[in-house]
Amino acid sequence: MGPLDAFATDHRRAIRGIITDVDGTLTTNGKITSTALGALERAQAAGLKVVAVTGAAAGTCDAMARTWPVDAVVGESGGFVFRLHPDTGRMVHLHILARDERRNHWAQYEKVLEAIIAEVPGAALAADQAYRETDLAIDHAQDVASLGEEAVAQIVSIMEAAGMTATYSNIHVNGWLGPYDKLTTTCLVLRELFRADVSDADERGRWMFVGDSPNDAPLFDFFPHAVGVANVRDFGDRLEAKPKYVTEQASGAGFAEAVDAVLAARQD
Repeated sequence: MGPLDAFATDHRRAIRGIITDVDGTLTTNGKITSTALGALERAQAAGLKVVAVTGAAAGTCDAMARTWPVDAVVGESGGFVFRLHPDTGRMVHLHILARDERRNHWAQYEKVLEAIIAEVPGAALAADQAYRETDLAIDHAQDVASLGEEAVAQIVSIMEAAGMTATYSNIHVNGWLGPYDKLTTTCLVLRELFRADVSDADERGRWMFVGDSPNDAPLFDFFPHAVGVANVRDFGDRLEAKPKYVTEQASGAGFAEAVDAVLAARQD
């Protein structure tokens, strides 16, 4: 993980879009700041596409897509995308799985939740679960006392034993049934909404990803211009893949630092 200064000027100049995590990347201590929102606005004003990719609940993602300066929001770890249609201004809400399939998964999620509550002291259902459509979210550090690495690993293990995909951010452990994740849905969105086929290495190099935690590892690994905000270092060896560059500042300020590095290269 090198410094942001190592991100070559010609590579920064070629960036056409920014993909960003939300919790811990855009937010600072759980809050979206004017610093991060200003960076999103500057990116859009410069003609860059901006896609937020998050584990956040559908209700939160709807609000993001309607009110934030972003072009699309991939939510619940890849379960769907929200986008305000650029011509009509109406919300477009697309799911990876059909409604009946999503409904059928909830019986399994309830069993897994019961096991987690019984086996992991202090674990709790995430407060935003009522607004979720595709996944099960367990709070490990948002509204509960931080559970620690061993407890998080135990929650992940219980989910995986039930056949779920499981990952974790700085606040939640998210688990779901279905052949998707943050990376696969992001690639689909880029191709279908923005005509960017990132299976092509050259096109992949025109997008910058910014993140902060283990559930961002697939995107850190996939995108050659992946940036971690400074707090990514808090996860140390728990990152299965690491970003190529790391900002000096943490969270929203670090995101702004990465955006401004791209914009500065356009002015050279």
